[in-house]
Amino acid sequence: MGQVINGIPTGMAESLDLPKTTDRSLIYDALHPQLKALLEGETDWIANLANVVAALKEAFGFFWVGFYRVKDGALVLGPFQGPVACTRIAFDRGVCGHAYRKGSTVVVPDVDKFPGHIACSSASKSEIVVPVRDHSGAIIAVLDVDSDILDDFSEVDRNGLEKIVDLLKGDAS
Repeated sequence: MGQVINGIPTGMAESLDLPKTTDRSLIYDALHPQLKALLEGETDWIANLANVVAALKEAFGFFWVGFYRVKDGALVLGPFQGPVACTRIAFDRGVCGHAYRKGSTVVVPDVDKFPGHIACSSASKSEIVVPVRDHSGAIIAVLDVDSDILDDFSEVDRNGLEKIVDLLKGDAS
């Protein structure tokens, strides 16, 4: 637990305690409880999204990690880490829009072979997009993770990231 400033807890430690391994399943297993503790009790949704993005970037070194929030009839850029990104994505465009419409995680081994892929960066080679739902089951955002490596995402990533976005259930106020 972090320090208390003006009676308000500041959260947990400043860094993550991650295993020194390339085994993603072990990293997800170590990351999940730390994120749960970090997010617990924090009511600001944007702050929580930002911490999830930072933790994923630190843990895995993905090329780009961020959220697109459902807002004003589109997916609108939220907290992210990586190169500048597309600001708005229509529900009927790209991998993010596809995951939103489908209502489930989409893994794309080669973005150049995905019809309608939005190339925010030509360095992106593979992608995984995970819908984030509120308590009623409505999609309120999507987590978008890009890699500069072809076929970089597996069932391990799907399961790990789905478990992490479940920590974000709640309303997007």
